[in-house]
Amino acid sequence: MRITISGPPGSGTTSLAKYLVKKHEFSQISAGEVFRGLAAEHGVNLADFGRLAEVDESVDRMIDARQKEIGEVRDNIIIEGRLAGHMIDNADIRIWVAASVECRSVRISDREGIDPQTAVELTIEREDCEAGRYHKYYNIDINDLTPYDLVINSEVWGVEDIGAIVDAAIAGIME
Repeated sequence: MRITISGPPGSGTTSLAKYLVKKHEFSQISAGEVFRGLAAEHGVNLADFGRLAEVDESVDRMIDARQKEIGEVRDNIIIEGRLAGHMIDNADIRIWVAASVECRSVRISDREGIDPQTAVELTIEREDCEAGRYHKYYNIDINDLTPYDLVINSEVWGVEDIGAIVDAAIAGIME
């Protein structure tokens, strides 16, 4: 079983991935965690690291290639990242988690310890930066949701509810 979980920053992809890892004992690879870790190693915030990735495409390509390589060969894995649904060719289920920028910015503000207005500005800047890179590097329109089997609004449902929806999808495939 290979499941991709994608969505914009703060939508709840990591929470859903953690739920599925715990419930189904899947392993996980997360582009977001790798990206955040690299930003921290470079001592910059996510927006600044996104700008670095914009001029040094090796940053994105390294993260994406590694995630694709691992995701396509391991079984029982959750591949979490904005491009995962577009890039993991042999995924069994592709999920997009959605929420408004306002909702996501509150979550990011809490997670990153920044004020909500700054979170809105950084989130929009980050999304624009990423969308440009994805189109430039891979000709992917990140707003094209056609690769996804499930599109779920995390503003409406919590992680347990979303997890139950995905659990039903997993059960349907396993039959």
